[in-house]
Amino acid sequence: MTTARSQLICPDITPYYHCVSRCVRRSFLCGEDPLTGVSYSHRREWVEQRLLSLATIYCIQICAYAVMSNHYHLVVYIDKQSALALSEQQVIERWSIAHHLPAIIQRFQHGQVTTKAEETCYEIIEIWRTRLYSLSWFMRELNQHIATHANREDHCTGRFWEGRFKSQALLDEKALLAAMAYVDLNPVRANAAPTPEQSDYTSIKIRLENLKQDLLSHQPLLDFIDDNNSNSSNSGRAVIPFRLTDYLKLLDWLGRQIREGKSGHIAHNTPPILTRLSLPPKECIALCTVLEIRSRLWIGTRDNLHTAKVQLNRQRITGIVIS
Repeated sequence: MTTARSQLICPDITPYYHCVSRCVRRSFLCGEDPLTGVSYSHRREWVEQRLLSLATIYCIQICAYAVMSNHYHLVVYIDKQSALALSEQQVIERWSIAHHLPAIIQRFQHGQVTTKAEETCYEIIEIWRTRLYSLSWFMRELNQHIATHANREDHCTGRFWEGRFKSQALLDEKALLAAMAYVDLNPVRANAAPTPEQSDYTSIKIRLENLKQDLLSHQPLLDFIDDNNSNSSNSGRAVIPFRLTDYLKLLDWLGRQIREGKSGHIAHNTPPILTRLSLPPKECIALCTVLEIRSRLWIGTRDNLHTAKVQLNRQRITGIVIS
């Protein structure tokens, strides 16, 4: 039985989610079809550009993404508080970037509506505000855009995606770390790239290119904690709760373990983030290899899974337990 989205996505429980969308009917999102020899590599840019464009409109920031041959992975941060803090005019401006404004809202902007019509305008604006931090609306606009373009190119109609996107709630830093590493290493694990920095159309490549150019901002990618200032509480902005330098060390170490098929052992040069989060290397490898194979909707410690279950008022939830 399909679970309602309201039971899968709840920013008040956790703002972090891992999402996956897959193609249907042997469709190719990108890459080359070995049967026909037709290349669809250009579609990767469609996905990346649309994804990054929507992230500038929605109050949903990108932690990690990877565009593969017939699917893509996405780890996001739902910034509900930023959406609630937007003024009515800011909501209208954001929504108008990718949507046509109805005539009543255009008149509202110029102060040309009656008091009764003004109430209707405020109701519309609040609906848009809610959508600006809705992961379902974000994914809908991403997938519909790609499906329309792909169907037009393929001269066909019907579904391009196999169904609604799949999502996993990431309840704590350990789950977030595992999901991001899983996504960033996806091309390496699939033998599509020898290293993360050579993985085209991925968040990790963008981050590394920005790092080479000494760019401080990775917008619309969510930033890591600043290496020079780990206390981000005073900045008032959301950040990924670990340092980029630590994450890169972990990614390189973890990528070697997965490629070589080793079970993993704690070594003297274990990345600092593993110790700080108390995440053993063997467990980290297990999480990053079964994250998608094992269909689980919630990922976190036993206590966090229990808390989520209570908040959702459910007798049980399907999840992956992190020690």
